[in-house]
Parts: sequence; structure tokens; C-alpha cells
Amino acid sequence: MFKPFPLFRFRSHRSMAFAALACAFPAGHLLHAANSPTPRQETKPADNPLLSESTLPYQMPPFDKIKSEHFSPAYGVALAEHLEEVEAIAESKEEPTFENTILALEKSGVTLTRVGNIFSNLAGAHTNPVLQKTESEMAPKLAAHEDAIRLNTALFARIQKLYDQRAQLGLDAESAYLLERYYKDFVRAGAKLSEPDKEKLKKMNAELASLQTKFSQDVLKEKNAAGVLVNGKAELAGMSENDIAAAASAAKADKKEGKFLIALQNTSGQPALSSLQNRALRERIMKASLARNSHGGEFDTRETVLKIARLRAEQAALLGYANHATYQLEDQTARNIETVNKLLGELAPPAVANAHKEAADIQAVIDRENGNFKLGSWDWSLYAEKVLKERYAFDESELKPYLEINHVQQDGVFFAAGQVYGLTFKERKDLPVYQEDVTVFEVYDADGQPLALFLSDMYARPSKRGGAWMNEYVSQSDLFANKPVVANHLNIPKPPAGEPTLLTFDEVITMFHEFGHALHGMFSHVRYPRFSGTNVPRDFVEFPSQVNEMWAVWPQVLKNYAKHYQTGEPMPQELLDKMLASRKFDQGFKTTEYLAATLLDQAWHQLKPNEIPTDVLAFEAEALKKAGVDFPAVPPRYRTAYFSHAFAGGYSAGYYSYIWSEVLDADTVQWIKQHGGMTRENGDRFRQTLLSRGGSEDPLQQFKNFTGGEPNIAPLLDRRGLTGDAKPASAPQDIPPEKPKS
Repeated sequence: MFKPFPLFRFRSHRSMAFAALACAFPAGHLLHAANSPTPRQETKPADNPLLSESTLPYQMPPFDKIKSEHFSPAYGVALAEHLEEVEAIAESKEEPTFENTILALEKSGVTLTRVGNIFSNLAGAHTNPVLQKTESEMAPKLAAHEDAIRLNTALFARIQKLYDQRAQLGLDAESAYLLERYYKDFVRAGAKLSEPDKEKLKKMNAELASLQTKFSQDVLKEKNAAGVLVNGKAELAGMSENDIAAAASAAKADKKEGKFLIALQNTSGQPALSSLQNRALRERIMKASLARNSHGGEFDTRETVLKIARLRAEQAALLGYANHATYQLEDQTARNIETVNKLLGELAPPAVANAHKEAADIQAVIDRENGNFKLGSWDWSLYAEKVLKERYAFDESELKPYLEINHVQQDGVFFAAGQVYGLTFKERKDLPVYQEDVTVFEVYDADGQPLALFLSDMYARPSKRGGAWMNEYVSQSDLFANKPVVANHLNIPKPPAGEPTLLTFDEVITMFHEFGHALHGMFSHVRYPRFSGTNVPRDFVEFPSQVNEMWAVWPQVLKNYAKHYQTGEPMPQELLDKMLASRKFDQGFKTTEYLAATLLDQAWHQLKPNEIPTDVLAFEAEALKKAGVDFPAVPPRYRTAYFSHAFAGGYSAGYYSYIWSEVLDADTVQWIKQHGGMTRENGDRFRQTLLSRGGSEDPLQQFKNFTGGEPNIAPLLDRRGLTGDAKPASAPQDIPPEKPKS
């Protein structure tokens, strides 16, 4: 799950807008500090729908009443209200108790939670200049707000006292874990620093918040500006008529009627490269993609990257850690950089070796066709398709007529959820949405009781950040009796009006993946909002969603949704068999491009302050070479300059999470297959032991509760075609003793 970078996600210790910050709570006695974002005297305007609880089902936001101009004043009111609530907690004369301190903090900031959730989601899914201006203005103010809370000496003293007495408090397991998490969050945020060091940290956090917001916005602007303009249709030979029509529509929207605009996605590789016959155009597209944000101009992010890297390294040092990665990993299931480096070090050599073998196969096809050129990164997708066709007599484009978007969602994603968990779905056309392409479904549990609302936002648009993600508008909690409102966002190119949306199989997998995150949010059954849904360590959050991908290729599910969009005929068994047989194809490329980005993330964030380079591109090249993944034909999935996961806040030193989670995923999928496969019994077990628990208990214990054993890396190696002499030493159970902070 790649969530866009919310300015503020109250209580989410995975908040992407603030580096090195955990859950967010106010700081009473600092209310009138110089950086205090909002004066107390603001009052609630009666006409601002953000400042009162929604009367719609499930408290769904009233999008038809919300205007972009509402957010700035709403933030002002919500921040002041939140600070007042916490001031009362911090300055209370009563002895601290769980109820008057921890529970009171958990109940505070309801208005700010609502405003922050709606704003951060819209800023990612459907932004505009007003929202971007608000985003830039609020980022440092919200960072100051969080600092005012967790650097509040009086507030932390109350938490510290309760933590020291925790064995005598008689708390139930979830409450005890909540107290423990509050204490750790405050300590990691700098609560034990001296007052001068707290002031240094505040300045760092405010600057980082602004820089990360700037990086995020510049990546989006450059992506929209970097589309490749094509003068004539003849240059587009190989593209489908639908894709050509979409390129014509994009050019027309950009006031270049009669031409064709190939929009870029956020990754290094671009979809058009798999079909375009014109090699010069392929090269233009790839080079434009790789050069984004690093070729000069107003959206160049290189200076921003260096500032972010330096500030994060300095911040880590101030907090007593060797580097930013050490700080980040301490609070993840991986625990330390040694474990992550070991895993990546074991995976990279076989992945690169496989990629070179695949490159040799591709070069052989080029030579047979008298191409007279050496394989370039812009050639890989097109010629890999030819190798695929030769090896498996399979052309992936043959799949698309059987993968119409509504069939995939209704008869695939929803059908699987019905088979595994007993869920049913009803579209709600009576509820307002923020953009016409968004659809809303009410989700009913196996017993027929309402469970959640699910928003589906599938199409790409200039106002939407790249990637795919899930987020929550309302999080489940027993404390507030809230049922969840969750959303999935993809970036599928929208075809011209009247044409069907036909997916690639990768897009099908992504749809199942993101719905796995949605299930994590919808099945949440915890008391405290702090633990709701996907509020788990970042390197665990991808695991349940990756497990949900298995149903995309489960025969019972595949046969239900893979039907021709015109005739309704099921996908021929022969084509289906070829597709399944080819699933390990090109895994060397896919694993290497992912690992290259992951290793870049670690290289930047394992630096000390005095090791920050001056040349972003030179450092990137050296880091890839040192890691053994500098293979020009396979560029990193994200280069540094547009690596939003790493430099807009959310996955800094954490992009490894996908492969780490896949260790758990592959092991879990094997367990499910060995225990009957697609059964309600297995679904209920997964829901009860893991999906419903959120962050309310140790995540690896949740895994063990489901599988009954320790994680094993072997199923992952087999899945990715990396089997050989690799040993299971880098599985998550092999965590070396933690070293002292330096």
C-alpha cells in the first residue's frame, strides 16, 4: 500500500507527513508558543461542514458540501480545540490514572482527526491549487502541533509515571499495550531530550514537514508536465486503438489537438513501452521517465533530497541513533538494519543473475530479428513480451478482453471476499462523492449486518498522485462506536467515453492487493483508535494485502471474473493455463528493479550527517554499483529524484517492507493451500487472528497465531524463481540481538 502523504493522520504512527513521528497528541502548556499554529479565539463557523459530525451513514464525509476553502479555517478550529483538550490532561492536579491520562488522550482530537483524514485523502486523490496551498501552509504548523504534544514535559511525566507502575494497574491486554505504545511513541519523539535539544528537534521537524510536502508536490507536477508528445499516429504503431484514443484525448485536454500525449506513471517503467514498435519513441519515453525531477527546472528535487537526507540524519543523531534507518527500523518488525541488509544481500545476487539470464534471452530475440542494437531499458518490456510469447505461446495482450474492470471488481475481488469471508456488497448511489468516477459500496457481514462503506476510485487523473493505496475516512473503534469508511485508489488509465476499461493482469493483482488493505480496515475490531485497522508497523502492513492477491489466480475466482467483455465467454482454459504457467516469467527483472529502489532507500538513510553527499545522481550510481544492482537494462523502480515512498515521508528506510511482508505472505499462502484453500474456515481464522486485531498486539505474534509457526523464507524464494543455495537465515525470525544506539 502506497498511501499518499497526508498532512496529518491523527493517531497513525505511520503518518507520512512527519518524519520520525509516531501518534499525534497535543501539548497543553505550549499552547502559546511562538510556533503555535492557531489562536484560541477562533469559533466554529456554522457553515463549515468539516466542524461537525457527518449525519450521513457511517459518518461518511458530505463531499457535496465540502469546499477546498473550508479546510484552512477548519484546521484552525480543530487544532485549538485539540490543544485545549490536552492542556487539561497535562495540567491536571489529579494523580495520573489510565482513565484521566491515556484514555483521555485517546478520546481527544476528534475534530482534528475528521478534518485531517478528509483533507489528506483529498489532497492525494483529487488535489487542486487551493488544497496544495493549504498543504504547504499547514505542514510546518502541524509538525509544530505534534511537537507541542510529545515534547510536553508535564504530559510525558504523567505517562512515564503510569508506565513505571504498569504492572500494578491491572489493565487488560489491549489497554496495557496502549500504555506501552504511548510511552514508546513519546520517547521516540524526543520526550527525554533536554529543553535546548527539544527546540532543535522542533525546528528540524517543521523544516522536514515542509520539505517532504514540497517533494511530493514537485513529483506530481513533474509527472503531469513530463508527458511525451507525439506528432503523428504512425509513430504509435503497436499501441491498441483504445490507448491511442486515450493519448489523443490527453493531448486535446492539454490544448494540443491533433497530436498524442503519452502520460507518464510514477514508476520508472511505463506501460506504453510494452507495445510501441518505434524504438526511438520508446527511448524518448524511458529517458523522459528516468530524468524526471533531476534535469533542472522548477520541479527538480535534488536539492530537496539532500536537505531531507541531512535533516533526517541529524534528527536521528540528536535522538541517539546511528542514522535514520536505525531509528526507523527499531519500531518495525525487522528491528535493525543488520537484518534488513542481510535479507536484501541474500536476495540481490540471485535476482540480478536471473535478470542477466532474461536479458540474454531478450538479446537473442533482438539478434534473430536483425535488430542490430544492444538491449536498452526501453526495449525490455516489448521484447520480454516476445520471449514470453515464444516460451509459453502466450501474448499477455490476449488477456485484456477478459479483464474488464467491473467484472474484475464485482465478480473477482468482491466474489472472493464473499467466498472467503461471507461478505456481500451493495452499491450506494445515494451518497455524495468527490469525483464522478468514484463509486461507493455498503459492505455487509456474513450475518447480514452492515459492516463498512467502501469507496472505489480506480482511474488516473492529473489531480491524483501516482501509485495505488488504501486509506480511511473513518476508522473503526469500539471507544467511539465507529464503523469504518475505507477507500481504494488505483491509477488505471481511463479509456475514451463509451470504451471498456480493460486491465493488464498486473492491474488486476493491484486491485486485489489494495482490497486486502481495505479488508484490514473493514475487519478491524479493536477498542482504541490507536490500533485500528492498518495502524501496524510499516513492514507488516503489506502482508495481509499481499495474501489477498492469491485469490486473483485461484481457479474458482479466476473463472468467475475472467470473461470476455463482449461475449461473456470465459477465458479459454488453454489461455488460462499459459497465463498461470508464465507467472514466474520476468521475475529477475521485477525483483531486481524493486531491490534496486529498496537498496537506494537504505543507502540514503544509513548515512550519518557528515556522510551526506553533494551530488544526488553520483551517489545513486555508486550505491547501485556497491549493492551489485547497477544493471542499466533494469533501472530502479524509482530513482531518487521521484522516489516518493522514501522522500515524502511515509516509507523512508522502509521500502523493504514489501519484500519483508512477502516472506510472511508466501508462507501464509502455502499454509492456506495446505489447509483446504478457499474455505470460510480459513477466512474466519485469518480474520480472527490477524485482520481484526489491527495494531493491538505484537504483529509477528499475530502471524504465528495464524500459521502456528515461525516464518520461513523458502516459499518466497520459490515464488520468485530464486531457489538455489539461499538459506532461510534472513527470514524474520532470525533477528540478531539489538545493538546499543550510538
